Amino acid sequence: MTEMKLDTLEGMLHEVRLIFETEGVDINTRLYRELIIDALKFKRDDLDTLDLKIANRSMAEFRYAARVFKPYRRIRKVSIFGSARTPEDDPYYALAVDFARMLVQEKFMVITGAASGIMKAGNVGAGAEHSFGANILLPFEQSPNDVIADDPKLITFRYFFTRKLFFLMEAHGVALFPGGFGTHDEGMETLTLLQTGKAPPMPLVLMELAGEDYWESWDQFVQKQLLGRGLIAEDDLCLYKIVHTAEEGVAWMKHYYSTYNSMRRVRDRLVIRLEKQLSEEHVEELNDNFSDLFKQGKIKKSNALSQEADQPSLLDKPRLVFSYNNRNAGRLNLMVQTINEMGLSIEAGSDSH
Repeated sequence: MTEMKLDTLEGMLHEVRLIFETEGVDINTRLYRELIIDALKFKRDDLDTLDLKIANRSMAEFRYAARVFKPYRRIRKVSIFGSARTPEDDPYYALAVDFARMLVQEKFMVITGAASGIMKAGNVGAGAEHSFGANILLPFEQSPNDVIADDPKLITFRYFFTRKLFFLMEAHGVALFPGGFGTHDEGMETLTLLQTGKAPPMPLVLMELAGEDYWESWDQFVQKQLLGRGLIAEDDLCLYKIVHTAEEGVAWMKHYYSTYNSMRRVRDRLVIRLEKQLSEEHVEELNDNFSDLFKQGKIKKSNALSQEADQPSLLDKPRLVFSYNNRNAGRLNLMVQTINEMGLSIEAGSDSH
């Protein structure tokens, strides 16, 4: 009987492969095929019930969250992290409200953990229309706040790992306010993904009121213990920025995308999409200063590559293309910041004429 069931399962796998022939079909069809085959292989591998429950629930959470975010993917978003225990009369609560409100004025949306404290402040400042809530099922502290509770952009996760995936996968920037273990976990997760290149470059601001040392003391620890012991590179320090006002935080988010738009890997090439064309002199300067990032050749200006046809809204952006050696994402982030400074110099030159 067991052998017959296995034969039936192998037959199902064969049928799925036939239905979704890979030759001449689009990438989505091939991925549907792989998803179905992987699901059937759970049966073949005779995994434990707990394994099946986690796989089933996490896939369902991912599918639902992706459906919620999909209509808004052309809008930049900032994930706001901070303590759920921050009272509403705390200056940091007011700072988070102002920061989120100013982000919306600059055409960003916000993503918060949907609970109280700093998370609620982010939703208050942005308003429900411009907010997402990524709630987590916990035995305490984590009921959704009244701003986002009845909004269709509230998503409730069972697992932290799927929740954190969407916090960063959908974000174009991250802001950390003072918080406990959860805030530091989310901050270190962000830094790890940025440092290893598992997340594309993005601005990360550490929000600290003037005269306080919450993040200043953390930065001192990072520089003394991590950098001092050679556990990180000096360029990794550019992955985050301590700011002391809402205006400063929002200005850094806006500046980060002033010339840089986004990037994409196309086989062995890295494509950097820009908001404005750089001069030939600027490109040569990048080649001189960041040659350590190249596997071979140089940075070249380019139009959209054929492989980017699935993103029609970005096809008219000027591009820089080079063969990236997949090392030192801190340096790559520094190159993005340099590109933005070059963009400012172009604007200054235009204003002077």
